[in-house]
Amino acid sequence: MTARPGFPPANPPAGRSAPRRILWLLALLVVLSHWLLLAAIPSNAPVEPAITPLNPSMLVFNTRRIEVPPAQMLQVAHVTHAAPVQPKPVLLQKPKVSPPPAAEPELAEPLMAPVTLAEATPELQPIEVEPESAPPLLAEPAAKPTVNLTIPGSVRLNYKMTGLASGFNYHASGVMTWQQDGSHYEASMVVSAFLLGSRALESRGSITVDGLAPTLFADKGRDQRTATFKADKGTISFSVNTPEAPWKRGAQDRVSVFFQLASLLAGQPNGFPAGTKIPIYTVGPRDVDTWTFTVAGEETLDLPIGTVSAIKLTRDPRREQDQRVEAWFAPSLGYWPVRSKVTQHGGDYIDQQLSSSGPP
Repeated sequence: MTARPGFPPANPPAGRSAPRRILWLLALLVVLSHWLLLAAIPSNAPVEPAITPLNPSMLVFNTRRIEVPPAQMLQVAHVTHAAPVQPKPVLLQKPKVSPPPAAEPELAEPLMAPVTLAEATPELQPIEVEPESAPPLLAEPAAKPTVNLTIPGSVRLNYKMTGLASGFNYHASGVMTWQQDGSHYEASMVVSAFLLGSRALESRGSITVDGLAPTLFADKGRDQRTATFKADKGTISFSVNTPEAPWKRGAQDRVSVFFQLASLLAGQPNGFPAGTKIPIYTVGPRDVDTWTFTVAGEETLDLPIGTVSAIKLTRDPRREQDQRVEAWFAPSLGYWPVRSKVTQHGGDYIDQQLSSSGPP
């Protein structure tokens, strides 16, 4: 006889029917007891941890409870991550309180404090200088006046300029400022041209028995180059990578040389006839050379300021790359340089002519 599903065979073999019935009864009792227990528990009753290992459905509740700590870990991780952010304001503020680079004050600092005179005038003001005011010299006797000098008074000179650069003609304006207080001086020449920018040459130093004694020369264009005069050490140093040069009495730079010439001519009006040569040890932004000026005599010039008579001096180049420098000094205007022209060996030049003057 075929047994029905879920029930034991109708005629089990002898000796095996009793144990199998007992097993089936026990299984039925276990299922029934579990069903009664589940039916007795309310649907919203809290889950007890004690039955977690027995009921697989409870593992779902345990898994949902384990999800809570990750939320707390995220919160802790957020606080921990915020800690490194705290030092950032300190790092940003540190450069504000740090001292500026040592070189910047020197660049921003003017050459000298302006010299205030009781009355600025282009007239010459003779200055008598005691020999003790001369700077210390190396292996040379005490300074003694060798020529008569008349140091000009403070003034501002305005120039109209024309030039040629790489085949391009241009117009520019220039301002030459000279200030002195009897012991020290400062001078500058600033040239400005449309589309070409500006360039400034500056000089400062002392007034000695030899005339002007520069201590610093600066050439400011796209960058700044300087020459420092160290009379006590007998050297002249440069900001560019060029060797030091020996310092000599009467040394000038490319700005002070024009005021030194004016002082010489004013101090000896008849002492420099045509053909006289005046050598001056002249310092540039990277080297030193002796500029020898030859007196050419007086010429009449038609300038923007008017018609004036001026003494012309010329520095002829000794080498191919040297500049040709021409300068005119007007006795009627205190021997100021009323015109100057600098010509490069390639033909480029700049010609500046006095247009007006006034106090600095």
